[in-house]
Amino acid sequence: MKNNELKERTWTSASPGGELKVSKEFDVRFSEVDPMNVVWHGSYALYFEDAREEFGRQYGLSYQLFFENECPAPLVELNFKFIRPLLHGQRARVDIIFRNTPAAKIIFDYEIRLTNDDTLVTTGRSTQVFIDKNHNLMLTNPLFYEEWKRKYNML
Repeated sequence: MKNNELKERTWTSASPGGELKVSKEFDVRFSEVDPMNVVWHGSYALYFEDAREEFGRQYGLSYQLFFENECPAPLVELNFKFIRPLLHGQRARVDIIFRNTPAAKIIFDYEIRLTNDDTLVTTGRSTQVFIDKNHNLMLTNPLFYEEWKRKYNML
């Protein structure tokens, strides 16, 4: 989606209950569809990745922050539920919502909707865990992440 970044719009919101959400619009490109003109299932992982990056930019939880703290957070679970097909040329919006948990992990929920009528197309969820520089699973939240959560009243 790098080629259509100029066309993309993003929105950020934080609800009183602590929900952090970012929305990002995108156009479905020809390279993202299969021979039936339907978005190939692997493209959804990229849409969700773009949403996570945008969330990081908007809320200061970028991948660069993880690298600077020598604490990667790889995906360990990624789920999709396909409700309606997404087709080449359609304009859609991916909404990403941070789900707070006391566990040492990051959970996001996703919804992809058509922008013209808000039709729900796909839902999903991702889970990331923290590992140290030796690739060992961390059982407690790293300090930088706790500080980030404190900033948004998540502790």
